[in-house]
Amino acid sequence: MLLKDILKDTEHTLVSEGEDIEIENVVYDSRKVTKGSLFIALTGANSDGHKFIGNAIDAGAIAVVVEHDVPILEGVTVIKVENSRKALASIAAAWFGYPAKKLTLIGITGTKGKTTTSYMTYGILKEAGIKCGLIGTIEVIIGDKHIHSLNTTPESYLVQEYFKEMVDAGITHVVMEVSSQALKYHRVEGINYDIGIFTNIEPDHIGAGEHTDFNDYMNAKAKLFKQCKVGIINADAEHLDGILPGHTCEVKTFGLAGKNNPDYAASNTELTKAPGVLGVSFDLTHGNENEKINVDMPGAFSVHNALGAIAATRELGISYEAIKAALAKVRVNGRVEIMPVSPHFTVIIDYAHNAMGLESILTTLKAYHPKRLVTVFGCGGNRARDRRFSMGEVSSRLSDLSVVTSDNPRFEEPMDIINDILTGIAKADGKYNVIPDRAEAIKKTILSAKEGDVIVIAGKGHEDYQEIKGVRHHMDDHELVLDAAKELK
Repeated sequence: MLLKDILKDTEHTLVSEGEDIEIENVVYDSRKVTKGSLFIALTGANSDGHKFIGNAIDAGAIAVVVEHDVPILEGVTVIKVENSRKALASIAAAWFGYPAKKLTLIGITGTKGKTTTSYMTYGILKEAGIKCGLIGTIEVIIGDKHIHSLNTTPESYLVQEYFKEMVDAGITHVVMEVSSQALKYHRVEGINYDIGIFTNIEPDHIGAGEHTDFNDYMNAKAKLFKQCKVGIINADAEHLDGILPGHTCEVKTFGLAGKNNPDYAASNTELTKAPGVLGVSFDLTHGNENEKINVDMPGAFSVHNALGAIAATRELGISYEAIKAALAKVRVNGRVEIMPVSPHFTVIIDYAHNAMGLESILTTLKAYHPKRLVTVFGCGGNRARDRRFSMGEVSSRLSDLSVVTSDNPRFEEPMDIINDILTGIAKADGKYNVIPDRAEAIKKTILSAKEGDVIVIAGKGHEDYQEIKGVRHHMDDHELVLDAAKELK
């Protein structure tokens, strides 16, 4: 493309040379520059792309986009912008032919529930026969292609590249998680969503390199509702006064029937149990519509996640037949994921890797009154030690048995981490076992399971590796569970 066409939606100043040049590639990583590239110098918390402009030119870049003043570079077009990340978003959209305009987009933001709600929404659309893609914390799905995710929401260039690939594959709808970082750092700049979903918000991602305070975090989330047509809002969530001010979308609400009078209301919520399975059911009311919904995931929070997905897909005209069929078989990799092991007890894999997450899932599961609640968990190395103490205390207080094992020790010794966890375990009176080898811990726990047990294998969720001394070794809790299940009589 001609540089002037790539830049037509980007506010910029031409510093040197001209824009009537042919660009062969758009790059924001100097290591990937090839002959004829446009290089965009991004500034970040840990690096500054301006330092690598020389490398980019040596590798063949013929134009650069900068935020700061740089020396005039003979023979190189220099474009100055106010914010290079924002510029990258508009440049990438132009470079890939504005694929977002050819898609129906559903964006989901919130502190908790984004991933589960995204898979519920994706599952419903697929059940309805719609060709749908997904971008999220766990993976990117393009038809039969599954790409492992590094960020909840990728950099803007990758977002547009995925959109283009989806359009080329005949996909018409995309469900994507939209993180606060993505909104703050312009990864979804210029994208107009058909539907925006807000799950909830609580203090998170606050600190160096993330958000300066809770207001900064909340303001980032709120941006989604200035770039969507319809906002699907959890009426029961706190801090809505920080999410909705200035919104430009039509607002539809969901929640429990009662004081907030939501548009999509759930009543008569019931926790459901079947051999080896835990779930939840509720009555849904929307105007004159009344439907019985069954969700094949445990916990009261599954009601709100399902309501968000139902509201979004109903606003898109999806039938209740498709909605109910999808929610009755929903499965999210590593998120309160029930493994089909035995009708006599239940095994759940979950990503809970801090005290808040662990307390949430254990409290949820205790409501099902299991004979025993058994928790297999460890804690990551080279992270705050306080997390180990608090996770140990939570498991000891809420579990009938804690099985303390290794997670990702990284550069620490596994037993040092385990001993810290045991300090927390001692703060309550729960029984515990220590089995440092994670595969052995999972195997022994499953082989010694009793009728009516609920076993939670926490901490790694969808991860398929264990990191030791800087090396990632293949390890997948799903495989370990299924291997152990083969030995059950």
